[in-house]
Amino acid sequence: MIVYGSTLSPYVRKCMVFGAEKGLELQLKFAGPGSPDPEFRAASPFGKMPGFRDGDFTISDSTAIVTYLEAKFPEPNLIPVEAQARARTIWFDEMADTLMMAAGGAIFGNRFVKPRVMKLPCDHAAADQAETEQLPPIFDYLERTIPESGFLVEDRLTLADIAVASPLATLGCIGVCVDAARYPRTAAYVDAIHARPSFATILERDRAQVAAMGGGVPRAA
Repeated sequence: MIVYGSTLSPYVRKCMVFGAEKGLELQLKFAGPGSPDPEFRAASPFGKMPGFRDGDFTISDSTAIVTYLEAKFPEPNLIPVEAQARARTIWFDEMADTLMMAAGGAIFGNRFVKPRVMKLPCDHAAADQAETEQLPPIFDYLERTIPESGFLVEDRLTLADIAVASPLATLGCIGVCVDAARYPRTAAYVDAIHARPSFATILERDRAQVAAMGGGVPRAA
């Protein structure tokens, strides 16, 4: 099974971590957004990361991919069966893919992708606005929502935790982290999820790649 993309993308990382937590060996094949690679475009017709192949079957979109993996490899269960728990899990996955990615994309895109990859100027105003206005409501919500168990749903690891932790892993690569003084429960939660072997191995590689490319540009004075 092949995942096409880069784990600097939270969507790609979500798929790779999900597979690792299931004990699957997913092959990561690099493909950037819009890559003309015919294998990638067959799996992702619109050139969006990630693409996925399992034999003759291809699909794109991270949620579609993990749904496929869950159906084909049901144990260990990472998408709950019970109705309310499943709904909560899908809610957190959607929150991560939309609200968190909107904020994280503006920050990572402007402080790393544009200046280090595309050689374009950083839009400091957009990045700063996302960090100071879009992220805090998300952290406020997580701070009052994360259970004592340290897992978002059913007091065990699920897709909810993997999805929420993935955008924060990308931001951490450029030094944008949860303020432990302001959000102690959320900071501890993120640290614990990122310390799992499924995340830690990927994060080590991602951080090294970002550092080798110059890291994120600092906030404007």
